[in-house]
Amino acid sequence: MKTLIYTILALLISASETISWDKTVHNFGDVSVSDGPLSCTFTLTNNGSEPISIFEVVSSCGCTDVKWTKGSIKPGETGTISATYKNEDGAMAFDKTLTAYISGVKKPVILRLRGVVHEKKKSLAQLYGAQKLGTFGMKTRTFLAGTLKQGLSTSETETVANLGTKPLKVTFADVSEGLSISVKPNPIPANSTATLAFTVTSAPDVYGKKIYRATPVLDGKKADAPLEITAWTQENFAGWSDKQRKDAALPYFDQSTFSIGSVKAGKVVEVTYTCTNRGKMPFHIFKADVEDPALQLKEMADVAPGKKGAIRFSLDTSKLPKGETVLMISLTTNSPLRPLINLFVAGIVE
Repeated sequence: MKTLIYTILALLISASETISWDKTVHNFGDVSVSDGPLSCTFTLTNNGSEPISIFEVVSSCGCTDVKWTKGSIKPGETGTISATYKNEDGAMAFDKTLTAYISGVKKPVILRLRGVVHEKKKSLAQLYGAQKLGTFGMKTRTFLAGTLKQGLSTSETETVANLGTKPLKVTFADVSEGLSISVKPNPIPANSTATLAFTVTSAPDVYGKKIYRATPVLDGKKADAPLEITAWTQENFAGWSDKQRKDAALPYFDQSTFSIGSVKAGKVVEVTYTCTNRGKMPFHIFKADVEDPALQLKEMADVAPGKKGAIRFSLDTSKLPKGETVLMISLTTNSPLRPLINLFVAGIVE
């Protein structure tokens, strides 16, 4: 059933898009200062029934030069945006953005250029040996997919490596629903890098933080540990009318930080936040994500328009280290103005 839902969502998304991209993030991976300027190209396809044009592309800084297709792009045709990162700032990680303004597309499109510049070239083992599964090298086994809206997808790429002397075939098993993941080129040539690409598609019943998993299968042998990809799903208000937005729930909390003061280790503290809904629709919290399992949700209910409500947690200080503590609670809500609300618990455990 869930597979069918994902398929329907994908069809609806693709049908509603005026344009599609070959990618929206280009990761140069690990490079050196001596490599000089770094260039890449983003390709868009006009999926609509009318010609479109790229009006303007704005770089986030003067360190990136950009060119794009001039004139109209007819239905079914493609256009390009080419960018060159000057690579003049020395050894550093970079994440640059290009903001593209396109006719027929209501919101500007954000494209990203990422990479890490090193003073001198490093070996693959130095770069990708921190986390290894056999000869499959990575900097980390945990990745961030960012935030996505209900009914949509988000994609990211990371650079991985084959640290061995033979080509390495990489597939994946036990892949979480809503996650697609692949490696290219595949097999990965000996002593070479490859791009790990993953896409997370939202599920109708999933909100807030969710960890998606996939276990690498290396030359037919399943690894002992999975890769973990974290994504945050928020409500999608794109289809709401102006009236719905005007009448939407509007929560105001009496405090954003609950102070427990100084308490003896082992004490269970009741944590309560009071919320007033100043909107004309009920205020609903889809999910409350807590930073630490010592904090447990006890009560959470909708708040009617013009009314007050409470959200309650219990904090077991026996599960916390002694000393100063600050814990975060993230609420995913139905309020267009406050789709994500962060609350905090602070104090000292003696």
